[in-house]
Amino acid sequence: MRKVLFPTIIIIATILIVARLFYLQVIDESLKLKSDNNAIKIKYDYPERGYIYDRNGKLMVANQPSYDIMVVPKDVKKIDTLEFCKLLHITQEDFDKKIAKAKIYSPRLPSVFLPQLNKLEYAAFQEMQRKFNGFYIQKRSLRDYQVDCGANVFGFITQVNENIIKNDEYYNSGDLIGRQGVEESYEEILRGVKGVKYIQKDKFNRDIGSYKDGKFDTIALQGKDITLSIDVELQKYGEQLMVNKRGGIVAIEPSTGEILALVTAPSYDPAILVGRQRSKNYTMLYHDSIAKPLYDRGLLAEYTPGSPFKILTGLVGLQEGVIDTETSFVCHHGFSYARGRFMRCHDSGVSKLHNGFYNSCNTYFANVYMKTINKYVKPSDGVDAWSNHLKSFGLGQFMGYDLPTGRKGKIPTSKTYKKMYPGWNWDSKTIVSNSIGQGEVLMTPMQLANMIATVANRGYYYTPHIIKKIKGDVIDKKFRTKNQTTIDRKHFDPVIEGLYDVYNLGTARGLGVEGIQICGKTGTAENFTKINGKRVKLQDHSIFVAFAPKENPKIAIAVFVENGYWGSRWAGPITTLMIEKYINKNISRKDLEKRMLQGSLQAEYNKYISKPIVDTLINTTVVKPLNTEMKKENEIKITKESPEN
Repeated sequence: MRKVLFPTIIIIATILIVARLFYLQVIDESLKLKSDNNAIKIKYDYPERGYIYDRNGKLMVANQPSYDIMVVPKDVKKIDTLEFCKLLHITQEDFDKKIAKAKIYSPRLPSVFLPQLNKLEYAAFQEMQRKFNGFYIQKRSLRDYQVDCGANVFGFITQVNENIIKNDEYYNSGDLIGRQGVEESYEEILRGVKGVKYIQKDKFNRDIGSYKDGKFDTIALQGKDITLSIDVELQKYGEQLMVNKRGGIVAIEPSTGEILALVTAPSYDPAILVGRQRSKNYTMLYHDSIAKPLYDRGLLAEYTPGSPFKILTGLVGLQEGVIDTETSFVCHHGFSYARGRFMRCHDSGVSKLHNGFYNSCNTYFANVYMKTINKYVKPSDGVDAWSNHLKSFGLGQFMGYDLPTGRKGKIPTSKTYKKMYPGWNWDSKTIVSNSIGQGEVLMTPMQLANMIATVANRGYYYTPHIIKKIKGDVIDKKFRTKNQTTIDRKHFDPVIEGLYDVYNLGTARGLGVEGIQICGKTGTAENFTKINGKRVKLQDHSIFVAFAPKENPKIAIAVFVENGYWGSRWAGPITTLMIEKYINKNISRKDLEKRMLQGSLQAEYNKYISKPIVDTLINTTVVKPLNTEMKKENEIKITKESPEN
């Protein structure tokens, strides 16, 4: 049996190999198409990208025709290059560089020689095309923006680079791909499927018809349309309010997690990244290290959250059972937590949970935080318990939303402080600045918005997302899954009552809108930078979080205005206006609107920038709005007294 088995295996294996080779070489002709075959020309038919609509069905992004001149280097023979260059308004040097680049990609395969001709250039070249062997026109589509806002939401379209071509067989030289925003997140859905035509050539390199009568040809399939959760009117209004300011606005529908607005300031008109000037304009935006218009502050900027963080301090204290609604502390314009250490506060008298919120009492929340940590025998255990509660709100981690960029923020743990204070017995007093959202805590505006949306929902949230509907498809189920926090629902009601009276009795009184019950929290955070090696204080940041209405909330929002003084000066009014715009569709607080639309923080941003740079920024027309930025460290000094902390 053994003598027969081994030869049998060899014979069977040989038969299988021979059969496979016969199939591949004789029967299956597809490999001929994939090879670098001189007798077959491959021509692609590029589909239109899917359209993009807002939540109300308004078309935001469509397509417009574009024409690329393609080149097959080995076919470029006996042409008048001077006439060619004159026709397309390029130099002989440009011609030589482009041909050399195309040869590096492939002498036999087509690649883009000159992209995105306008209609006049296309017509002129088409008329003369017969004189230029090796060149032909490839029709594509470019984005056509129906709105002048939301550049950070959409992203942009650009040509693929060599690395993408190498790692993804779908793309060829000159193909377009989505970058940043939803264009990148939903690239495979929006791009569609290219059609392919195989054309037979004779020995004189002339086209003689479809290969195998078009047996292997495929048609292009247009990309799927998508509907975003963005309300384009709210998005546009938010960008208008942030002109000549710097920061971010994130608005979320609490009941679904859908992102209603995602504003970063400064921004730019998305249309400037379309057409022949795209590369030039992108380079200008990219190298603007002052305003950073390509930097999405709503998703990437990590700030100390300031007083809105007191909401979490109170909720954790209630959950841990170290306080109840009647627990009180006496405030004498601040809190002394160590010799020579005093946390100042504008409040005074007896503070409980309710008035602690609407008066933003530092003393109250410092005591709550210390009691939370001190509940445990070891401070490290207390910090970890506190940290775990915060992480259940999606803090200190990537949130899983459907945009390609973001930051985790920072929620410290015991490991943080063991590393910061090696060999030292640190305790709750050492880290008490965390209680008021300063210290080592960092959050993005997206995380702030999601936090207040979770409060609006009384303890749960849906992962924030910008997709609402995909034509012929379904959205990811994770966006329809509840994320429950570690805080019991019963603890949210007293906190919400305190936030409601922030508008009625507290630090945001005077900012309300008749007929809308708004719950909110002001915030102010100091910041410093180093200029020429010296630590310099900059103007405080203005922060505000809110949701409305109080019952069955429709919108939760976080507004962060850099160098905006205090919470109720800039961020508060912008929050109120955004809420009223979304709920009522019009504005009754014309006083606030006029002040926000006409107001500017440009002078504040220009203080530490040389005059030539400021003049350059003022004369720049690409960036919208024209804001400046200094690279800085968000350091916090907790002994500062401000209108609210």
